[in-house]
Formats: sequence, structure tokens, C-alpha cells
Amino acid sequence: MKTRDKIVFASLELFNEHGERNITTNHIAAHLNISPGNLYYHFRNKEDIINSIFTMYESNLENGSKPYEDVSIDVELLLGYFDAMFYTMWQYRFMYANLADILSRDEALKQRYTLAQKSVLARSSNVLKQLKQDGFLNVEDDNIVELADTMKMIVSYWISYQLTQSGASKITKPAIYKGLLRVVMLFKAYSTPISQPTFARLEQHYRELVSQEAIPAL
Repeated sequence: MKTRDKIVFASLELFNEHGERNITTNHIAAHLNISPGNLYYHFRNKEDIINSIFTMYESNLENGSKPYEDVSIDVELLLGYFDAMFYTMWQYRFMYANLADILSRDEALKQRYTLAQKSVLARSSNVLKQLKQDGFLNVEDDNIVELADTMKMIVSYWISYQLTQSGASKITKPAIYKGLLRVVMLFKAYSTPISQPTFARLEQHYRELVSQEAIPAL
């Protein structure tokens, strides 16, 4: 792996583990056992590293929320959709935890984030339209975009909400699974008779994951 890539992945690991505000470029260099000068050869500052991480985040958003085309909707497909949602939230949890502060420091990054979220909303709305067309959701056409935006809002601010409401200092996998359960709850509210068993299985699946992840390792 190239040094530049090592810096990006090490930074992501440290930001997630300790919080982005608590990590400096010196911490990152020391973690990689390289000199600060070597790090600055590849990145001007910490904001430059965050921008590179954001590029990976954008790719995850695009791949994880693509609309369904010419496929049958079933539990496995929806599990893939929710698992991709979980992966993005977990992999980039430092950003969700401190989103407003990070974006306030970089106007260009804020604009990139806004554009990325607009694309997510468009793709998520298409997913909901497809689910309605396939008989999985009972929702008025005029409410589809708002429903997709509500789901996006839960995903975007769930981690921050958990950190401020629970008193926890770190986000955990069970906490994120609980966020997914809130999204499943919304799906269930608009479910149809044919889709209710599917959403019930999704809910059971993620409740089991919450329980499993919450059990401490021996």
C-alpha cells in the first residue's frame, strides 16, 4: 500500500477510535512511524486528509443507495440495502459524530457534502418508488421524497443523537443497529399486507444483531 493510502486509512481508524478533534497530524505520523514531514509531503494538513476520506465516503454513498432496476424485491435485497447503510455509518462514524463542526471548517467540503446528500435523496426516493411499484410500500407519490428525506435525516444524525442523549463517549455497533431499526420502523409504517412479513424479518434480524453485539467477548 502506498504511503498516501496508509495515511488515509490510519487517519480514518484514529478519527473513529478517538474522535477527529482529538487527533492531530503528529498523532497520525507517530501511529504510522513516519516523520511529520513525510506526512506533509502527501497532505498539506488534516483537512486535506479529511477531504480524501470524504472521497471514499462519497463512493460508499453512491454504491450503497443505487436504485433497484430489473430485480425482484425480497428480504435479501433489502438486507443488502440496510447492511450498506450500516457499513457507511460505522466506517465513517467520526464524521457523523462531528458533522456540523467538520463542515463548518471547510466550505468546499460542505458544498461537496450537500451535493452528495442531494444525490442520496434522489436515489433513495427512487428506491421507495420502486418499492411502491412492487407493492411493498403504501405511500402517496407526493410524500415519497419527504419520506426518503426523513430516513436520510435519521441516518445522518443518529450517531450524534446517540452520543448526546445516552452519555456514551463512543459509538458502538449496537447503537448503529438501533438506528437502522428506526428506519425499519418507518418502512413498517408504510408496509402493505404482502410486505409486512418481510419487514418483520428485517426487524428481527437487526434486533438479534443488537443483542449479539452487545454481549461482551469472553
